Amino acid sequence: MDSIHICGGYPLCGETRIQGSKNAVLPVLAATVLVNGISTLYNCPKIADVQCMIKLLESTGCRVTWKGDTITVDACHISSTSLPGEYVSRMRSSVILMGALLGREGQVSISYPGGCVIGKRPIDMHLEAFARMGVALTETCGVLTARAQTLTGGSIPLAFPSVGATENVILAAALAGGETVICGGAQEPEIGALCEFLIQAGADICRDGDGTVVVRGVPALHTVTYRIPPDRIVAGTYLMGCMAAGGQIFLRGADGGQLGAALTVIRQMGGVCTCCPEGIGLVMEGRPAAVACLKTAVYPGFPTDLQSQLLAALTVAKGESVIEETVFENRFRVVPELVRMGAQMKTEGNRVRICGVERLHGACVTAQELRGGAALCMAALAAHGDSRICNRHFIDRGYASLEADIRSLGGRI
Repeated sequence: MDSIHICGGYPLCGETRIQGSKNAVLPVLAATVLVNGISTLYNCPKIADVQCMIKLLESTGCRVTWKGDTITVDACHISSTSLPGEYVSRMRSSVILMGALLGREGQVSISYPGGCVIGKRPIDMHLEAFARMGVALTETCGVLTARAQTLTGGSIPLAFPSVGATENVILAAALAGGETVICGGAQEPEIGALCEFLIQAGADICRDGDGTVVVRGVPALHTVTYRIPPDRIVAGTYLMGCMAAGGQIFLRGADGGQLGAALTVIRQMGGVCTCCPEGIGLVMEGRPAAVACLKTAVYPGFPTDLQSQLLAALTVAKGESVIEETVFENRFRVVPELVRMGAQMKTEGNRVRICGVERLHGACVTAQELRGGAALCMAALAAHGDSRICNRHFIDRGYASLEADIRSLGGRI
């Protein structure tokens, strides 16, 4: 069944454990290609995007096993550097295999990656960075081929702190000759996770607090075990669900240090947050307060991946809110679906203006991308009556056990 049914209008009350991070596990899986041996990853979320990445790894000759939350990748024998379009077209993150295969084999062929329709997200920065490292690029019939006789380090300035481009350069540089210095790189926690994995495997990587990453190429990486950190976006999603529906929840394993901007907004809206080594607690009584003006931004700013979920909470806020999207131009696809549930909001270019209502009502709505789909589920928890969220396959790309988590938090799903 490609839909989720929620009976809303009840405050949440309960506890759930936060899954491993989607945005961390995908680049770490790509990095296993660089290890001429076995990598063991714990706390891996069972989501569609991880399954897709495993198929891509297997297409290169890697042997992958997945038991429970543990994935083992044996990359001793790479037999192909041509990535099948069938899987590349499903997932934007497939592009980071370019850096890994260039680093390991000196070549890769890939069609332009797919994923959620939330913006153009060109890969020009990735390609420009590779060219600076001695990579020759050709395109034939929509297939991009990258080759490097000798992959060499250098100075790589990024015009924008792109997470994907930063990851791709780090992956390509880990085994490259010389030193690579990335200037203006992304600082998201998932970049830190990738670097931690590579360092544990023997890479020489240093980061500072201003987006500079220095990678000194090493001859080889060795067998490694690594635990995937908790998913900050999943945790943020459930926090916004509680802000919309009210109640008291505890998210075990959630890292408050990675959600600073989101927790600041939640507190401004009237939520009472407590962070401890075990997780994050939230108490929300009554309707949330409006947010006068908020802009999404790269880390450590408010994450674009939580913008739709914040919109869902603000639909029932007291007063008028304005949200400005500065990262992806097509992030407001969820707005017409929230309006179906009784929300009063309208888009104005890259802004959306929300006039909070006292309550939403249940409706049949359709997810059009991952985070928007999750936002509709959070809105349905607050809406009075029954809601049906169609196209759940989008949500399955990033949420391993949304139904079980919502039940644990007291939702009727």
